[in-house]
Amino acid sequence: MTLICEQTALPEVRLLTPDVFRDRRGFFLETYSQRRYGALGIEKTFVQDNYSHSVRGTVRGLHYQRRRPQAKLIGVLWGTIYDVAVDLRRGSPTWGRWVGQVLSEENRCQLYIPEGFAHGFAVLSESADVLYKCTDYYDPADDLGVRWSDPRIGVSWPVAEPLLSDKDSGLPLLRDIPPERLPGPCR
Repeated sequence: MTLICEQTALPEVRLLTPDVFRDRRGFFLETYSQRRYGALGIEKTFVQDNYSHSVRGTVRGLHYQRRRPQAKLIGVLWGTIYDVAVDLRRGSPTWGRWVGQVLSEENRCQLYIPEGFAHGFAVLSESADVLYKCTDYYDPADDLGVRWSDPRIGVSWPVAEPLLSDKDSGLPLLRDIPPERLPGPCR
């Protein structure tokens, strides 16, 4: 089995494309192998899997953690999403920049997002089931975010009028977040 790993415009964020073995019965693919991903430089221990189901037009995010930062490995089981990572690491040369990738049940790609990045996605299909691995446990006290439509970041979301949670619609703009509430310095 091979796993193609491509750098994105933000070098630490990686697009991963696994081999998919298809025949008349369906398909098979390996969604994670510590040995294979480690050989590509993703040497993280994932401790929690999260699963979300969302309808067309939903935007989730942009979420990040400060005290207990999480790297994430995102994949789509059903449907299509536009997945976004924003570098929020203080002192990073790419601070405030973002990258977006289409992840779908057809392309079976995954996006690896390291610690210190905000994450969000928009649902482009009728619905989407997203599964993502995290390197730390969820901590409600460390569940932070920046507004999905922040003009300073300027994400080109492919959704005109998104469905948002109350929490996400009330997230602050980047300019209103004190530096000490952002992820630690770039390592």
